[in-house]
Amino acid sequence: MKGFSYEQYDGIGLAELINSKEIKQSEVVEAAIARIERFNPSLNAVIHRMYDQAKSTPPFRENNRTAIFTGVPMLLKDITQEIGGEPITSGSKVFSSYISKQDSTYTKRIREAGALFLGQTNVPEFALMGITEPLHYGPTRNPWNTNHTPGGSSGGSAAAVASGMVPIAGANDGGGSIRIPASYCGLFGIKPSRGRTPVGPVFGRHWQGASSDHVLTRSVRDSAAMLDVLNYQEKGAAFSALPYKGSYLESMDTPTRKSLKIAYTLQSPLGTEVQEDCKEAVKKAITLLETLGHEVEEKDAPVDGKIIAKSYLTMYFGEVAATLASAERVLGRKVKMKDVEPTTWLLGLIGNSIPASEFVLNLRDWDKAAYAMEEFHEEYDLYVTPTTAFLPAKIGEMKLKPMENFLVHLVGRLGVGNILNKTGVVHEIAEKNLMRTPFTQLANLTGQPAMTVPLHITKDGLPCGTQFMASRGKEELLFQVARLLEQTELWIDVKNNNMYESGR
Repeated sequence: MKGFSYEQYDGIGLAELINSKEIKQSEVVEAAIARIERFNPSLNAVIHRMYDQAKSTPPFRENNRTAIFTGVPMLLKDITQEIGGEPITSGSKVFSSYISKQDSTYTKRIREAGALFLGQTNVPEFALMGITEPLHYGPTRNPWNTNHTPGGSSGGSAAAVASGMVPIAGANDGGGSIRIPASYCGLFGIKPSRGRTPVGPVFGRHWQGASSDHVLTRSVRDSAAMLDVLNYQEKGAAFSALPYKGSYLESMDTPTRKSLKIAYTLQSPLGTEVQEDCKEAVKKAITLLETLGHEVEEKDAPVDGKIIAKSYLTMYFGEVAATLASAERVLGRKVKMKDVEPTTWLLGLIGNSIPASEFVLNLRDWDKAAYAMEEFHEEYDLYVTPTTAFLPAKIGEMKLKPMENFLVHLVGRLGVGNILNKTGVVHEIAEKNLMRTPFTQLANLTGQPAMTVPLHITKDGLPCGTQFMASRGKEELLFQVARLLEQTELWIDVKNNNMYESGR
């Protein structure tokens, strides 16, 4: 195809070109590989390549019908999104020798939709951070400004999509890990309702149901079409979403009700600072929605943000401890402090010190919040907040301070995480990090769908997203609103970021 500009197309657009025979699948694959090799040295988004497999895969057809993502290059996140016969490390050297025995259900369904996997993207160790700076692979950088983080934990995927390496990349979200990097990189990202997308066959739940798998995209339609692919009820899964029999792709162009009732807030649920640009992103969205005829009201969610944060952190600590325990099966021995990052080791010690009764009581707080939010959504169709409270940190900015680092190493060596937990120091460190991203955890604990939309760029040229939450099972409403916003002048075209413009 003469004058073909690979990076200008979304996934569906590329598939349409391939299916109409305007361009060969092999040409698209080669263009994607060239793009990765051009930009990855400066971004460090891709940590494992699978080029030969993609080159040798014929166009996918089933019953002589083409698939919606036929020949579309894609990257998967280096955690839970397993490909049989390929490594998956979860960003940690402890899993550096692990080879997946089979495709995850997530991977299998996307493969059957025609997508081609070119490799895996960088994640923080065990996907634990809102930045992507694992010691094992090094930091991933933001394509809009490489001095800054792309966020996390799906930071490698976000950097890859924002730089045009691929139009779609795998992501998952246990506390904001789709929405945070989407906000920082000017992308669209939606966390589906609990149980909407598959987690098997190795797992029946991720993070007690807080985490959901989906994708990061430049266009709303790619995300909607991919949720059509992933909307699947697994027999062995611990959770099932409210059934949706329609097509998200088709529904996104259905007009919303004439007037939605929308609540919004500019205040952090922790009572901490929210930077002005993050507030401005919400104000822009609210003003636009008002001009489109929707009713808006400033109102906080009916939940205690500090209880939500505590419940989230309790689960977080416990999951780290469980991950370290399960790693023993891979290593054939007990995990030692030197096998993982010092902070990860400390989090595991804290997790082991939390009583089972406390863990269960915190899960009950999730359920209380879920009921409260469903009652809230009986009056309000949507709840709008900043996606993050702070703009993306600079690379290295979130490293532990010298005294924090000393305490982490000391407690790690002594193995007395319970003592440090009782002093409150760990919670202080954790909450200091949560104050940058205090808005996203609520939807994870309640099981609601939530999305971030790119409507604002700061004077320094960094994107800043706005979060929308809906009641459980209402992803189609979020897609409809996102599609409406995508057609306005405020929507950020990621192809206009500095990396595209400079061609570097």
